[in-house]
Amino acid sequence: MAYIVFQDIEKYYGENHVLKKTNLAVKKGEFVTLLGASGCGKSTLLRCLAGLEQVSSGKIFLDGKEITYMNPRNRNVGMIFQQYSLFPNLNVYNNISFGLKMKKVKKDIIHERVQNAIKMVDLNGKEKKYPSQLSGGEQQRVALARCIVTRPKVLLLDEPLSAIDAKLRKSLQSRIKEIHKELGMTSIFVTHDQDEAMTMSDTIHLMKDGVIEQSGNPFELYSRPKNSFAASFIGNYNILPTHVFSKLIHREYLGFNNVVIRPELIEISNIDYGKDREYYCFSGKIIGILPQGNIIRYTVNIKEALLDIDVLNNGKELYQLEQQVFLRVKKDFCINL
Repeated sequence: MAYIVFQDIEKYYGENHVLKKTNLAVKKGEFVTLLGASGCGKSTLLRCLAGLEQVSSGKIFLDGKEITYMNPRNRNVGMIFQQYSLFPNLNVYNNISFGLKMKKVKKDIIHERVQNAIKMVDLNGKEKKYPSQLSGGEQQRVALARCIVTRPKVLLLDEPLSAIDAKLRKSLQSRIKEIHKELGMTSIFVTHDQDEAMTMSDTIHLMKDGVIEQSGNPFELYSRPKNSFAASFIGNYNILPTHVFSKLIHREYLGFNNVVIRPELIEISNIDYGKDREYYCFSGKIIGILPQGNIIRYTVNIKEALLDIDVLNNGKELYQLEQQVFLRVKKDFCINL
């Protein structure tokens, strides 16, 4: 059996059906992300594991033991929230040591563990400072240290970085993943940010309306979406109805509902590519240019549809608005969903 198992989990808030027969398994030592838009049920699932919410039906197992209705304090699960929830009247050292004191751990062991945790989250020299004297990133690191110092079986993180600026957020993402590896913890991370999920996860479970739409490693979700929702949520796909795509290639395209193509897999040129058995070729006019840091996104009108094309930004303007361009994409890169 997997280390954590959610078995047919149902959750209602009145008539609102939040989780719908959710089944999910997590391996020991895995870093798992629950990804989805607000209201999809990801935080509710996390809170059910922590015991902060009761399931309407179904079972939850941790390390081979059913914990569905177990008291939260007996689950040995640590949770970090978006709100840091630090004690404003306690300094950094005492905030971190609070959980150990409640468990009546010996003073010398408390001191050793707290010092190790402070070092692990890079808060050396901040021990005597109070939360009001810390930045948002420092407060979040205190919350992380307070959680890991108790050595929980599972670390749960409910959008803990959403209120932090982008540069610091990247740094904390790396630190959380490093700590996860150093301690060999099993971690479940909740976020609505697909880039964050791709960066941090061993496994991603993409959720929508209380249902897990697709599970897999970041590469699988990015390159092999199972449906149009997954394609639109993970990265950026051009999603074309099959009947529209058929008109573009001048023959009937036999498939399901949509053809999806990654923008970075479409080649663009001001010279006609000609015909090639391995490629679909189009031509059109540029109607949009959007610099996005290391790439430039061109939007091309090809009469029947609009296609986004991502090109590496080398500091030069390659194409201009209203310019006629030629496109091609390998047939193997067109995914039918």
